[in-house]
Amino acid sequence: MTKGKVANQSQGTMLLEEKMKITVSEIEDEGLRVSFNEPIEGNSLARPMGDVKAEFFLTRKASELNISGSISGRVCLQCSRCLIEFQRDLELSVDLTYLPIEEMSTEEIHEIGRDESEIGYYKDDEIDITDVVKEQLLLNLPMKPLCSDECKGLCPVCGTDLNLQSCNCKKDEIDPRLSILKKLLSSRKEN
Repeated sequence: MTKGKVANQSQGTMLLEEKMKITVSEIEDEGLRVSFNEPIEGNSLARPMGDVKAEFFLTRKASELNISGSISGRVCLQCSRCLIEFQRDLELSVDLTYLPIEEMSTEEIHEIGRDESEIGYYKDDEIDITDVVKEQLLLNLPMKPLCSDECKGLCPVCGTDLNLQSCNCKKDEIDPRLSILKKLLSSRKEN
């Protein structure tokens, strides 16, 4: 059924440790509850701080797997304006559908339909819940993480963190690519 340790497998509930691989064809008709409370590895976008918690309910209809539930955890992000690291809590609700990769179209070029963009795939009748948790955390990170909405960022000239101190850099420099537009506006004003 799984690879790794199973701490509790009573009444269709599983608390898994180590590898979180589940054999899809072995999921009973009544479904399977999975509890996840483990640290997971981060990447350059985010580092989870402490354990990530997930509560999932897995159901299967033939080879289609549905996963619904919630994921929560604290992640360390880098502000896209001032580059400082800050922590943010994430609370996610998930409702996912997975199909076997073998059912994916074998055509060389295949246009993904609107419904297909919400479908994931599993391989060899197994799905790794750890990968599902990592994937969902990454997909739900903000595009431009900000330490606060009022973050002033870094000075583009000297690199000073404008949240901590101000600088005396000349701010009215025009991007050289746009200087031709300034000349055009100046000539219109003269006419």
